[in-house]
Amino acid sequence: MATHRFRPTRYHNVIGTAEPVLRVADGDTVVADTIDASGLDAREIAVASRPNPMTGPFFIEGAEPGDTLAVRIDRLTPSRATGWTYSPLALTVLDPAAIVDRPPSQRSVWTIDNNAGTVRLQEPAPGLENFAPEIQPMIGCFGVAPAGGQALSTATSAQNGGNMDYRLFAPGTTAWFPVAVPGALFYLGDGHACQGDGEIVGTGIETSFEMEVTFQVLKRSITWPRGETAEDIFTVGNARPLDQALQHATTEMSKWLGEDYGLDARAASHLMGQVVRYDVGNVFNPAYTVACRIAKRWLTKR
Repeated sequence: MATHRFRPTRYHNVIGTAEPVLRVADGDTVVADTIDASGLDAREIAVASRPNPMTGPFFIEGAEPGDTLAVRIDRLTPSRATGWTYSPLALTVLDPAAIVDRPPSQRSVWTIDNNAGTVRLQEPAPGLENFAPEIQPMIGCFGVAPAGGQALSTATSAQNGGNMDYRLFAPGTTAWFPVAVPGALFYLGDGHACQGDGEIVGTGIETSFEMEVTFQVLKRSITWPRGETAEDIFTVGNARPLDQALQHATTEMSKWLGEDYGLDARAASHLMGQVVRYDVGNVFNPAYTVACRIAKRWLTKR
């Protein structure tokens, strides 16, 4: 198992079948630079265009259609001291009657203080002078090439992953993706130093990152992305309307409980009915994201 250091010179605004930038073995780790959602690098120089330019794709040896690619997020380190967001709240999260009073769109710059472990607005609005939430790095957009020769915009998400903006895609999490092409062709980018649920202003705190991930090829099939943390397992549905995304995530979780935990449909429903938790990933982009999450303490592997 090897560790590869990769510095990109080109980026992609779609996730699809493209020439790999690096071929790695099953079990290898990649440390890669990523740029922010608008194409600014670690020096705040524009090197690509929006939306969400991706680093990759990486070809993982041994990954074949029908397999699952497990991607362990080892480390996410902001590579500059500033990030940016937009305000106000997105149209998609407001009552229609409230839209008329919505202020104009505005870009704001944040200071990322790695020593203090916090982020702060450089020009705070009244009432936010002492507002300094913790740095909570996450990957906004990542995934594998979809089936059928498709190339899906990094502005959206689907069964292959993509722009899900789910806060649990963070260090310590292992994400699973369904492999549709040889080598999986994995992409990553769109790092956020901090973000609330839903990405309800259309951004997290967007900045460039050094990202470290480790790959494992699993000889099993899944339909939608899955994930595992120290405490939970979760499944992810990407669709619009929101209830369709929830249906995909719920169905995938019921399937997982049967495969790995020996629960038939009735047993899974008893468990899920009492302890399931639903998280909203993204409600800004063309496809919304819902995660169906269960604490491991309720589960016994078979």
